[in-house]
Amino acid sequence: MFNDSIILAGGSGTRLWPASNTHKPKQFLQTPRGTTLFEEALERAFAITEPEGRVVVVCGKTHIPHIVASCTELPVEQRKRLVLIPEPFARNTAPAITCAVRYLEFLHGKKESTALVLTSDHIMGPLETFVEDADAASFLAQHHALVVFGIPPRHPETGYGYIEAGASLTTPQNLTNTYQVKSFREKPDRPTAETFLKQGNFFWNSGMFAFSVSQFKENLRKYAPVIMESFKQLTDPTTDASMWQIEYEVPLLQRWKGLEKSYEQCPSISIDYALAEKCRDVAVVQARFSWTDVGSWDEYARLFSNSSGTVYSFKAENCFVDSDFPVALCGVEDLLVVGRKNPETGTPVVLICKRGDTQGVKDIVEQIKSDHRTDLL
Repeated sequence: MFNDSIILAGGSGTRLWPASNTHKPKQFLQTPRGTTLFEEALERAFAITEPEGRVVVVCGKTHIPHIVASCTELPVEQRKRLVLIPEPFARNTAPAITCAVRYLEFLHGKKESTALVLTSDHIMGPLETFVEDADAASFLAQHHALVVFGIPPRHPETGYGYIEAGASLTTPQNLTNTYQVKSFREKPDRPTAETFLKQGNFFWNSGMFAFSVSQFKENLRKYAPVIMESFKQLTDPTTDASMWQIEYEVPLLQRWKGLEKSYEQCPSISIDYALAEKCRDVAVVQARFSWTDVGSWDEYARLFSNSSGTVYSFKAENCFVDSDFPVALCGVEDLLVVGRKNPETGTPVVLICKRGDTQGVKDIVEQIKSDHRTDLL
């Protein structure tokens, strides 16, 4: 198990727009289990964190109400172990993780500790298998600079980064799914992705990381000193009650002194570019649990299969609807229709696209941004 865990719960999830938006991003959408993606991330975090350990959630300010609402069903003992850190503004994953690590550094002092960074917008399971793989990562984190989780590719995907595995590594559990990382690869073109799939030692990068806090700081100082320096000005929140706010027994680090200036001075960069690709001693755990990115409406429709909302249809075939307001379909096929109202302005937004073409949604979002129609996002 890990001493603590970190959940990255920021982002806007533009690939599932308009259901996923700045007010309610992808991680707060429901899964086939009836829970949200974030709630499932919480379940994983508590399952792999020691009984007294902290679960640190780094998120956007507008996400706090959704997170607090998700936590109200947790036992009070678990709620008290949470630490919510609202980012002043988005700066990608490296600053978000560094922010959480700085809190853990203040919490533990010079005591050595390990942490697992979890995503909040993926579907994984079963939980028991995930915990077993996380235990292997916990052991490796004590002996390697960084540990990542690799997903065995199911097809030649061009939308993910890849991890090239090298020599096998040993763990106390005698698992056969742990390796030295040979290289990280950018999102490939189709022919390259097909080659990766045939070679058999390439994995999709899941976006989850494990490390010892001291080793993470040392590598950050070595490979990304600008980020390290940006967060040095943070003051100790564990000794100043004025920085905290309690919402339904959940500790919220609402007024962390120095946080806004730290983010202003910090570059926007992913942990992959800032650290993972530069570290020389990285291990990978080949995931034995199932993993789904839910990265498109095609994938979402496959998971849910049945339409949601009030739908009227006549001679409409193979269509999927997820809408807050009634939708009528007539004489059409292979369509995905998503309708939402902006919770603040009430502006209705409807996405209509053909099955198989939903990766273009992110391009639509960019057009809306260019048109400065923030009321639609």
